Amino acid sequence: MEMLVMGLCFTFVGLAITALAFAAATRPQGPPLKAQPEQPVIKPAPARFFSEGIIPSIPVPIQVPIEVLLKQIEDHVRLEQAAAESFVAFPNQALLHSKTTSPFVN
Repeated sequence: MEMLVMGLCFTFVGLAITALAFAAATRPQGPPLKAQPEQPVIKPAPARFFSEGIIPSIPVPIQVPIEVLLKQIEDHVRLEQAAAESFVAFPNQALLHSKTTSPFVN
């Protein structure tokens, strides 16, 4: 019976030490948030880089008809399909790394 009581005492002491260590580890270490000084307001930089007299011009977007864009995309797809078919028919490394004639190349 004495050994059981001694075991319980050791268990409670260990639990108390563990709880104290956990409380110390989770406590905030820095000063409270209210003690920090407020950040100064930063004014935005002027829009011009070197001169105040030059006003940058905004380019006007070009309006292209949708039919022209669809035609360019169809031509590109046809070129890519022809390149794939020629590689499948006669696979070699030269065809694999050849340049395309499509205008949509980066």
